[in-house]
Amino acid sequence: MVGSSLIEFGHWLQNTSFALAIGNSGWAYPIVQATHFSGISLWLGTNFAVDISLLGIGNRRQSPAQLSDSLFFWNWLGFGIALLGGFLLFSVSAETFLVNPAFLVKLGILIPTSLITHIVIQCKIHGWDQEGGSRSLAKYLGSFELLLWFCVATAAVLIPYGPLVY
Repeated sequence: MVGSSLIEFGHWLQNTSFALAIGNSGWAYPIVQATHFSGISLWLGTNFAVDISLLGIGNRRQSPAQLSDSLFFWNWLGFGIALLGGFLLFSVSAETFLVNPAFLVKLGILIPTSLITHIVIQCKIHGWDQEGGSRSLAKYLGSFELLLWFCVATAAVLIPYGPLVY
């Protein structure tokens, strides 16, 4: 499970002034939550567009590499917004989240794996446009990333149910 020093960190974090201000406000928490969801929508929407392009679906006017390049700024802006909003939401109930199995699976396994897969795709996508044999690897990684994001979303939906799902 989670170490006691991590739980102590969670206790400290949720008692910081900014976490208490967000948690005790009638309007701040919904705004932070909307910000987090907006960032997720931007981030995953741009990921989805590139992944389906790798599969040969969708935008046919641009290659997957061109699409990835044109969405690069928006993709990482969405990531930054989602990360900031997620951290602020986490800070409000850090102790609770740190013992929630769905949260631990989402943050400890699925998001790092998805992020690494996404970075690999962004680094390799230009080569895939030039090499015909790598298209199957591109399709595989695009499909794998879509599957990982589906798993992240599933874990996120299970967070409110905490230990009831395990």
